[in-house]
Formats: sequence, structure tokens, C-alpha cells
Amino acid sequence: MFWDNVAGVYDVFVHVINRKAHQKLKKIVSDLIEPDDMVLECACGTGLLSAVIAPKCRRLTATDYSRKMLKKAEKNCRALRNVTYAQADITALAFPDGSFDKVVAGNVIHLLDNPMTALSELNRVCKDGGTLIVPTYMNKDAKGKTSGFAGAVGKVGADFKRQFTVESYRQFFLDAGYPDVKVSLADGRIPCAVAVMRKAVR
Repeated sequence: MFWDNVAGVYDVFVHVINRKAHQKLKKIVSDLIEPDDMVLECACGTGLLSAVIAPKCRRLTATDYSRKMLKKAEKNCRALRNVTYAQADITALAFPDGSFDKVVAGNVIHLLDNPMTALSELNRVCKDGGTLIVPTYMNKDAKGKTSGFAGAVGKVGADFKRQFTVESYRQFFLDAGYPDVKVSLADGRIPCAVAVMRKAVR
């Protein structure tokens, strides 16, 4: 699997190549977390957001499809005692309905064949009145041109199924039935937009 293969070097991208955007991303996400929150994080990768979510919440369940990414996250966040790690498929989560106050899915929507299925699962496991927090890389510029980043990573195996601008990303959630979606931009070499919305009542 591509993500298992890059787990050992992914932190170079996180902390060096795209550091500016990720510093802003961490601030945006951590400011949304409250002390009593039970939080689910999907696609935790090597723990970029886990490291800022866990100190702010009551309990974090950090998941990823890649076992090697999870092991790296556990190592990077070993000082944090309120984190449980689990391998999970974002499109078929093994958690009961309404289990979490906040549900975070970082930089994964653009990689999925069925993003609406994933979004439905994130919504399902979120409590009524809870919050979905969904950051994703912006891989098109304002003119709709595919970024060099998207093209390059596609060639090495990270297949982008969708390419978003900030406006098309906002529209994605409006079309999915979230009229209250708010989008913040963490700008940098590879910008990341953070969509925040209340759980939708189905």
C-alpha cells in the first residue's frame, strides 16, 4: 500500500515541505476542541493533528487505514496518555451511532473513491449537535488549474480522486446537505482548507 510505503518519510512533508500550512492547520483545528470532548480522528497519518487534539480533549480515538502510519503516530504521540489507536476504514467505521462530540478527518476526502460514503459515516458516529472538522488540501489554483503538487504525488502513487479549490470544496459540503459549513484556509506551499459544520440530521 502506498501509505504504508511512505509512512517512514511522511514527516518530512509534514514538518519541512509544508510546514507553514500545517502550523496554521494545527492552530485552526486545536481551537475547535474543548476539554470535555470525546474526539474521533480518521486518517490520522503520523499524528500531525493528533498531537494538538489530544492535549485539548478528554479522549481521542486516532484511526488510519495504514497500519504503518498508525505505528508512526503512536510513536510521535507517545507522551499523550488519552489516545487510543485503531486501524479503520473511513467508509465503514466500527463505532456506534453518536459516539463522539467532534469528528476530524484530515486530508483524506480528496483521496477517496466514495467521499460521500465517508462523510455519511463521519456524520453517523458524531453526536447530535456535534461537529465535523474536515481539512483537505487544495490541489487546484483559483483558475482551476491542477497544482504541480497534485500532479507529482499522483505519479508516485497517491491518487487524487478529486481536486478542489476553496469554493468548490465549500460547494461539496453544501451539496452534501450542510448549509452551515464554514471554511477556513491554512495557506502555505500546499494550502489546506478546513471545513467545519454541525452534524446533519438525516
